[in-house]
Amino acid sequence: GHLPSWLQGILLRNGPGMHTIGDTKYNHWFDGLALLHSFTFKNGEVYYRSKYLRSDTYNCNVEANRIVVSEFGTMAYPDPCKNIFAKAFSYLSHTIPEFTDNCLINIMKTGDDFYATSETNFIRKINPQTLETLEKVDYSKYVAVNLATSHPHYDSAGNILNMGTSIVDKGKTKYILFKIPPSVPEKEKKKSCFKHLEVVCSIPSRSLLHPSYYHSFGITENYIVFIEQPFKLDIVKMATAYIRGVNWASCLAYHKEDKTWFHFVDKKTKKEVSTKFYTDAMVLFHHINAYEEDGHIIFDIIAYTDNSLYDMFYLKNLSKDFEENSQLTSIPACKRFVVPLQYDKDAEVGSNLVTFPSTATAVKEKDGSIYCHPEILCEGIELPRINYDYNGKKYKYVFATEVQWSPVPTKIVKFNTQTKEMLHWREDHCWPSEPVFIPSPDAREEDDGIVLTCVVMSDPKEAPFLLVLDGKTFKELGRAIVDVEMHLDLHGIFIPEKDLKTETE
Repeated sequence: GHLPSWLQGILLRNGPGMHTIGDTKYNHWFDGLALLHSFTFKNGEVYYRSKYLRSDTYNCNVEANRIVVSEFGTMAYPDPCKNIFAKAFSYLSHTIPEFTDNCLINIMKTGDDFYATSETNFIRKINPQTLETLEKVDYSKYVAVNLATSHPHYDSAGNILNMGTSIVDKGKTKYILFKIPPSVPEKEKKKSCFKHLEVVCSIPSRSLLHPSYYHSFGITENYIVFIEQPFKLDIVKMATAYIRGVNWASCLAYHKEDKTWFHFVDKKTKKEVSTKFYTDAMVLFHHINAYEEDGHIIFDIIAYTDNSLYDMFYLKNLSKDFEENSQLTSIPACKRFVVPLQYDKDAEVGSNLVTFPSTATAVKEKDGSIYCHPEILCEGIELPRINYDYNGKKYKYVFATEVQWSPVPTKIVKFNTQTKEMLHWREDHCWPSEPVFIPSPDAREEDDGIVLTCVVMSDPKEAPFLLVLDGKTFKELGRAIVDVEMHLDLHGIFIPEKDLKTETE
């Protein structure tokens, strides 16, 4: 096929790549050492390269020829040859875990720089052209967080908004929303953007020792949307995990009898909306988009009724019959919530406060809190992306992978949230990754552009490829076949040529 002539830049992807070091193996797929890979588009041609992230974790493990740094699903223990004092000290120092810098989930843009990210307090700067690993940044030096998401948002001024959890800091556990500017004032050229990091607001956790786990959050023109779900980290268990010989993932528990709470923070006042909004227990990883209309916040997420997704990816479950045998006990549902910010305060108990045409409801309870019930837009999609120019605005299209009852995606879909129409791309033995939408330079409509996805083959004899689809028709424009072993990855970004510093800069 062929590529549109305007497609110039780099598609940068991140995900777990190495699961065995020496005689040791990681327990969980999400623990593998980060492997970066890129597709560079230049004058109608595509160049591929890949490189392991040279994190401190990678270097320590490779040097020791075994896993010596703990990951979320794999606890590493001191070398049996070490003396007893070193061992005892190691046990004690693990109460507040020294987290890994194996940043394997996503890529974040900060001004002109790019960072590999995961969910700990560390991020690693990388060169998007050579995939070289550069300095390590520790968020906790600039803001009191132990964990941070890998799904930041970018506003029109180029600021990054992200969220992290501050665990039992000064006797409180809270979720912190922070902002990183894209550049620093001229006179402080030597300083990093992180020195100007600003805390927008903090939301106290409903429980000191059981903060909610979250992987992403939502943003509208005027509000931040944060969901406190009953999928929680047990801090005491986490502090003793090392001594008990279990991994940190076992300290996550889903409390299906609890509620899921919605928090809305006003960006201008930096205050949380005081009304209590909630829904039934659910587990979510990905927000799709959120926007405001007629005094309501509308937000779309992908939610599960349990946490079976994480368990599926323990490597012992990823056998050769994985596709046939693995069944999620909960299929992902794309849910739309409609939350009335302005409503009649004298409305009767039991009345639906949504005054906007939708099957989603928001019902006033006796204690003044509001119970929200979603509209199900569709089922069986994951790794959602949108045309980011429509982030926080009313939008139509979601580009995603289709997963159904098996967690391995077999199709790429384009879903219209308004008409519920779905277009598919699929081929036998193909496992596509998260689709990335790139608008064309003269785009007039939301789906004017192309969709890129890396496709791995379940048949090892067939070569993987980069697939290019037309954003409107979802027909294949072309593919670039890569004659290397490529891994399923997690997330990534497209960097237009204009955002790439030339080597001399």
